[in-house]
Amino acid sequence: MRARELGVAPGIFDPGPLNAITDVGGVRVGHATVVEGDAIRTGVTAVLPHGANLYLDRVPAAIHVGNGFGKLVGSTQVRELGELETPLLLTSTLCVFRAADALVEWMLAQPGMEEVRSLNPVVGETNDGVLNAIRLRPITAEHVRAALASAREGPVPEGCVGAGTGTVAFGWKGGIGTASRVLPASLGGACTGVLVQSNFGGVLQVMGAPVGEELGRYASRSEIEPSQESDQESSQESSQEVEPDQGGGSILIVIATDAPLSDRNLGRLAARAILGLSRTGSSAANGSGDYAVAFSTSASVRRPSGAKRLVTTELANEEMSALFQAVIEATEEAIYDSLFTAETTAGNGRTVEAIPLDRVREVLSRYGVPRRDGRSRRE
Repeated sequence: MRARELGVAPGIFDPGPLNAITDVGGVRVGHATVVEGDAIRTGVTAVLPHGANLYLDRVPAAIHVGNGFGKLVGSTQVRELGELETPLLLTSTLCVFRAADALVEWMLAQPGMEEVRSLNPVVGETNDGVLNAIRLRPITAEHVRAALASAREGPVPEGCVGAGTGTVAFGWKGGIGTASRVLPASLGGACTGVLVQSNFGGVLQVMGAPVGEELGRYASRSEIEPSQESDQESSQESSQEVEPDQGGGSILIVIATDAPLSDRNLGRLAARAILGLSRTGSSAANGSGDYAVAFSTSASVRRPSGAKRLVTTELANEEMSALFQAVIEATEEAIYDSLFTAETTAGNGRTVEAIPLDRVREVLSRYGVPRRDGRSRRE
């Protein structure tokens, strides 16, 4: 179930109708889930800022690196020019290069691209090698095309789908999660949506409740409580156990907003997503690649290819604070959703259990986390 079904509704602002990144008008999300035999558990997730050709109608964008242990293809050009010219793909670490090549091929085949001689695909990743035979590098151009072709507005499938098929977070099954926040009209009314690919660790907190500690699964536990068996060590289902002790892994955070932001202020927005990540208990461990990519869909800041001058109307610095709060809240909730919607998964000779929601509910109740059942504070 989603976080709000457990009464977990972080923050002060209300979500959009879908509580998803697709609440930002025009944003589309598609998945290709790749499950083959006993060893392959991976996939591709595509995020499209709008339905037109992104190379011809670019959007301002920015990237923030919380910890750079990862492979984010195309990041330097985004930082240099401050714009996206292709859809954004998420996938498995050793397949990021294959996905980038397939994205280039797909883009060059689009109408109006006949004379294009340079293209900057943006592809991120997390390492799903616990549940996926990652060295087989199973992602193909067909999978990339399938993710792009399936991209739709509307509800976003979460959990063990697309790029989240084989991921692990806090020692439990991770995956894809999404959430959104809409500002009151008095604060501008902008919508900000977040999508995450969770594959990291640490000491899980849910709205401040120490869920990881209470459930006996957290980074460095074997050093702190060497005489205690972890849940994973006592499990009879796992043929080869997952070791959450060092809190490694990675997370990709994709942020969309319809607020008219420059790439500079999008960079500031992306940096605040890391604050939402920290609320869940991540310490950005050495082996964790923590990246946030933010873009604006506002027509007033679009960047048509070949334009000699850009005339834009963008939000002032003084109007950013509420957006910062919104992205922190949406990032936190998207991470919870990625955990709570995931299912126990076996692959590559291992089994990773879904987080036990009945026990999470008990911990939340014991620590007084309020149930709001998806309603706003004012209801």
